[in-house]
Amino acid sequence: MHASGEGRDRQLRRSRQALLSRVALALLLLCGARLLQAAPVCAADPRAAAAVAHLRALLAQARFITYEPTSLQVIEGRVQSADASSIRADLEVLRRRFDALITYDAIHGAEQIAPIAAALHYRALIIGVWNPLDERERSQALATAARYPRLVAGLSLGNEMIFTHRADAAALAAALKALRAQRPQLPLSISEPFHIFESAAGAALLPQLDFLLVNVHPLFQPWFASATDATAAQFVVNVADDLAQRYCGPILIKESGLPSGPPEHAGLSAARQASFYKELRARLPPTSARAFAYFSAFDAPWRTQDVTGVPGPHPEEAYWGLYDAARRPKAAVEQLAPLEQDRAGRNTN
Repeated sequence: MHASGEGRDRQLRRSRQALLSRVALALLLLCGARLLQAAPVCAADPRAAAAVAHLRALLAQARFITYEPTSLQVIEGRVQSADASSIRADLEVLRRRFDALITYDAIHGAEQIAPIAAALHYRALIIGVWNPLDERERSQALATAARYPRLVAGLSLGNEMIFTHRADAAALAAALKALRAQRPQLPLSISEPFHIFESAAGAALLPQLDFLLVNVHPLFQPWFASATDATAAQFVVNVADDLAQRYCGPILIKESGLPSGPPEHAGLSAARQASFYKELRARLPPTSARAFAYFSAFDAPWRTQDVTGVPGPHPEEAYWGLYDAARRPKAAVEQLAPLEQDRAGRNTN
């Protein structure tokens, strides 16, 4: 009995040693796989380094919101340009709680945004170029950046151009190269849904980007209907974490949030919009590496007829604003502390 017990002990020790060897081999292979994983892509142009450092500081300190003028409308491809008096009224309302803007267009009245924002002491403006293949619009964006170098923190070439098939990666790469040659010190980016940057086409553009502008919408995920606001907010954080493994520059979530309607859509309301942003603020506090912008400034009823990358009606597109179309604040705004300003309108906090 004793001899057979010793035999069993020796067999057990050999089994344990074999198991530990297999575990060690598995861990070694896992570590090796991680070491072999591609390192995050970093923009390498040193000419924009100082401006990118400034942009990082803005991510940590400023409060961004995406902005389209309330007087702008685009219906069936016809553009009703924004007017300066309406833009001023918009920006005066926003300035109480926001000090950094991300726009979508550089023309159609948007030429007036920078001078008015400068006069109201906004800290930053990222200029959107709706059609980066249009040399006239690119030139206008560059001219505005040159005229207001302390305000303009970067350019965003298009919004969901690849996703909506309005341009391919090669065309955007050419536009980035052309702008870089004209103003190499100006930070450049594109704006796409997060999954585009996970694709081969989007990943190929990462080395040309000084910062990343990403759209992350829990609303359009298949699990959203049964999700809590905490789950929806954590999804945005998880996407940001994943992108940081792919890209080492500053990441700004340009679009994320919930619309406050339409009323007939079960589960969408101003209260839920506010709840989502409360959860997102708790999970994604701004740092120099990543932050999020509030999306968007004002409701836009005309956007129910807007063209998106997904076929079919989209009545929710009218309700993304933190303010309604008459510039009245919703619950999400009322949760935000006003930005303290001195008599000249500059932030003091």
